[in-house]
Amino acid sequence: MKIVITNSSNIPLYQQIKDQIKDSILIGELSDGDSLPSIRVFANDLKVSVLTIRRVYSELEAEGFIISQAGLGTFVSAGNIELIKDAKRRIVEEKMSDIIKTAKSLKISKKELNDMMEILYE
Repeated sequence: MKIVITNSSNIPLYQQIKDQIKDSILIGELSDGDSLPSIRVFANDLKVSVLTIRRVYSELEAEGFIISQAGLGTFVSAGNIELIKDAKRRIVEEKMSDIIKTAKSLKISKKELNDMMEILYE
């Protein structure tokens, strides 16, 4: 898993890291049971505060994406498959919404848009 953070972004560092971990889980780069680096190691690798990574892990655990086990480490949790499926659908819906807005602004009809989707989907 490769995490890229930008200090010049308006998005807080913890959010950048959290979003990239979630994306890795959602696209299958990280699977159920995969271990994540320890908080200290991860913080050192990314050159961020231990508190930043602790917050990332805490929020991801609260959302059901990971599970922490004392003495063992932190692992990807696919125990809540419906949550992950819903998150994937939400990503597609957001992108489709952007596409529809763009199509409307360019006066592309719904039929034309559906035809394009049919061609591209195959």
